Order: sequence, then structure tokens, then C-alpha cells
Amino acid sequence: MNLRQELPSDRESVRDIHLRAFGDHGSAVADLVDTLRGTITPTDGLSLVAEIDRQIVGHVMFTRSLLDAPRRLVEVQVLSPLAVRPEHHKRGIGSALVRHGLRILAERPVPLVFLEGDPGYYSRFGFTCGDDQGFRKPSLRIPDGAFQALRFPKYEPWMTGTLVYAEPFWRHDAVGLRDPGA
Repeated sequence: MNLRQELPSDRESVRDIHLRAFGDHGSAVADLVDTLRGTITPTDGLSLVAEIDRQIVGHVMFTRSLLDAPRRLVEVQVLSPLAVRPEHHKRGIGSALVRHGLRILAERPVPLVFLEGDPGYYSRFGFTCGDDQGFRKPSLRIPDGAFQALRFPKYEPWMTGTLVYAEPFWRHDAVGLRDPGA
């Protein structure tokens, strides 16, 4: 397996991965990826792919958001989304992408990474409940336990407060879960 930065030529393959991996929500997630891609710079954010036999089989993004801390706004990263082609699940591809991305971010001046996800999955990377660390989730629609954070060496104890997602997450309504019965 080869892990590398996403290239412009990978865009259709990455879109297809999200369409397949997220089922009914696939087009919303793929549209979010297309929008978030424009926020990534060489020094801020990451879009990584996993290749097997020259086929893109997985993708992860880390993008800039803000922590509204008492002293000032703090630039942080959000891990979202992560997807692997369904026929390649349970092979460690998602884990490899996350670990690779976290290693890269740990070398940058990033104090925190946030995500919404399954604690049973993301705890293996060191993520823990954000509420327990003094952080507030950006929406009440995020299930308890799903709001998670990982501190990096650049983290300082005064960095507490509310996560403020970047605008594309709101535009694509990709924050928390909507009540299907409402």
C-alpha cells in the first residue's frame, strides 16, 4: 500500500470512494470534499490517499477550523472525512491513513485535531472525548462521545473552548446528525 498526498488527477477516484463508502450520504460527503479541497494549502491541511496496485482505495482529509478559546482563536485541524472503498474494509487502510496524517500534522504547529466519529475506532489513535478535555462541540446534534480531540505537543493548557467548524461544514450541513423524523 502506498500512502501519499492527493493529486488533481485523483479527484474522480476520491469522489467515487466517498459515494460508495457513505451510501445515502455519499453525494453530500463527496461535495464536502470537493469544497474542502480548496481550503488546503501546502502548509495547512492534508488530503491523503491510499493506493493498492495503482488504484485509489482510501482517502482522508484534515482541514483548518478554529477553537474559540478564552485568550484568542486557535487554528486547529479537523479529521473529516475518512473513507475506504467498501470492498477494502477491514484491511487497515483507514488506520494507516489516519496514522500517516497524524504523523505529518504532529510535525507542524498544530495543537489539536478534532473529529466526529466512533470512539471505539478512533481511540486507537489517542482520540478521547472532547467534552472531558474542556472542549465544547460546535453543535448539539453531535452525539455524546462522538466529539473527540487529540492533543499535540503544541497544545497549551489555556486552549479550551468551543470548536468552530470551517464554513464548508455548515454549508454542506455536515455537522452532527439530523433527526430523520423531524
